[in-house]
Amino acid sequence: MAELNLDEIDLQILNRLQHDGRVTNVELAQSVGLTAPPCLRRMRALEDDGIITAYHAAIDPIKMGYTITVFAMVSLKSQAEADLQAFEDHVQGLPEVRDCYMLNGEIDFMLKVVAKDLQQFQKFLTSNLTSAPNVASVKTSLTIRSAKHEPGVPIDIGL
Repeated sequence: MAELNLDEIDLQILNRLQHDGRVTNVELAQSVGLTAPPCLRRMRALEDDGIITAYHAAIDPIKMGYTITVFAMVSLKSQAEADLQAFEDHVQGLPEVRDCYMLNGEIDFMLKVVAKDLQQFQKFLTSNLTSAPNVASVKTSLTIRSAKHEPGVPIDIGL
């Protein structure tokens, strides 16, 4: 991986966009001490370099009716690359799965799953997870509350 040459202004741009992706270019430029054209050039360069990968809205799941969040720990019968990829492909087609991570250790995958209620989650579990090819076991933990949700990464802007 090539070393990134991000200066203080790039870090400030990333920090501001990570916390407010809807900020206008003019407001962004003012907050980092630039005029709008060079700020936009820097932002486009960060996009072109793949550092900024997307912009999206953060949607409240409760207000959309998704009152249940569950973490599912999935163990597979086989960890051959083709079997791992097949499971990942299967998960891609499940909109209830919001995050999927392959893990090192006795659990192969950790999934974050949302559902409107426990009955919907139970149906999802039995129809889409435990019955999926190559799945040996699924252990679930229902969340009680979220204490922190911070997308992105920490950015040290040295202020």
